[in-house]
Amino acid sequence: MTVDQQIRAIAAKYAAVLETRVQDRVAEMVSDDKSHFLIYRVLGVSVEEGEAIDIYQNKGRFLYRYAGTFLEHATKICLDTKFPGVEPMRIPNTIGSRPKTFEIDCLIDNQAYEIKWRDARTDGDHITKEHTRIRAVAGAGFVPIRLMYYYPNRTQAMRIQAALEDLYKANGGAYYYGDAAWEHLEALTDINLLTILEEIATENSK
Repeated sequence: MTVDQQIRAIAAKYAAVLETRVQDRVAEMVSDDKSHFLIYRVLGVSVEEGEAIDIYQNKGRFLYRYAGTFLEHATKICLDTKFPGVEPMRIPNTIGSRPKTFEIDCLIDNQAYEIKWRDARTDGDHITKEHTRIRAVAGAGFVPIRLMYYYPNRTQAMRIQAALEDLYKANGGAYYYGDAAWEHLEALTDINLLTILEEIATENSK
């Protein structure tokens, strides 16, 4: 199959799995204990609106998970086309005790790619882990590179990403996000993934 065909195939697969998981969860929620709706009502949220919020919160969790997994998979298809046999690998955490190892999503020569669709987390443990991972990757003799397609919108999350960008650069690496991420992937693989995804999205909306 061509790259376009492979990406369309996995897009259809992830869409089907997402739909099934969401339908199953909504069916489960019919029998959920809804006693917490009392607090919703105290705060001025109707039962109907509370039900919709709970359903969409659950849908959102599945959507974010599968969106990230799909885009990482699509990126790896592009990379594998240009660099056959590219595989993830694990390296030991030589900086701290937890976690014991870190995963490199794709290792191309000595360039260690971390692929993210977006990262809006702001918790301290996540920040510490990211800092440790970057230093461990560099310490293992690899060039740490982050490829993140969508930048967060909230100020605190943006500050954290800016700090991570500085850390990547300080350890001899690079941080590509937004337009730069799509452009870097195309320059690296000669594949315009963004255009392929836009075409699929347009066809799905018809």
